[in-house]
Amino acid sequence: MSKGKILGLLAAVLLAVPNSQSAAEDPNAARADMVRVIQFQIGLTATATGIHQLDPDVLLALGKVPRHAFVPPPLAPYAYLDRPLPLGMGQNISQPFIIALMTHLLNIEPGQVVLETGTGAGYHAAILAELGAKVFSVEVIEPLAAYAAERLAELGYDAVMTKPGDGYYGWREHGPYDAILLKEAVDHIPPPLLAQLKPGGRLVLPLGPLNGQQQLTVVDKGKNGTLRQSSIMPVRFAPLQGGDRI
Repeated sequence: MSKGKILGLLAAVLLAVPNSQSAAEDPNAARADMVRVIQFQIGLTATATGIHQLDPDVLLALGKVPRHAFVPPPLAPYAYLDRPLPLGMGQNISQPFIIALMTHLLNIEPGQVVLETGTGAGYHAAILAELGAKVFSVEVIEPLAAYAAERLAELGYDAVMTKPGDGYYGWREHGPYDAILLKEAVDHIPPPLLAQLKPGGRLVLPLGPLNGQQQLTVVDKGKNGTLRQSSIMPVRFAPLQGGDRI
């Protein structure tokens, strides 16, 4: 490995471990640090992804949403580290870099209607709402869905509606959707989600083996219903939970 690559990796490590005290004492500064780390990570992965910078509005949203309010209180000091954190019930809140990248790929515009599967604690839904989207979010674990609904309401994210349910089947009543974000691994694209995606819309999901490495994938639905699929980068997500699969 070249000296330049070694120095680059060392810088990435240093940037990715901000002082945990700053998250507890100054969440605004910690969020700014997190956004800076995400931008650095985008640069490191640019060759693989072809993405050299994120939509500035996505970065602004990440700089506004209080991630520490969506994690268990003992983990709040670590909320702005660029890593997943446990939520309990076998679930995690995703790494901020991956959240930023998936949100960028959705290409959200104000006023659009977005479906999210895997609400978790509601953090990603809040980011989508900050971008001006009307968000419908489905979470299969009922206590977690209830927690997310309460947290989002307390923080004033009225543009987000949540419900307990199986994300594989979406939320047909509020479709079709301009964009759909599937945040669990699937080994095929769920037909119900494709049916609920508006012509001209976009689906972002981790696609591939359920117990291995998937590809972060973008599916664009043409105006005539044709599908175009592109892989962005390798990822590893937990499998989509729910009922029988088609």
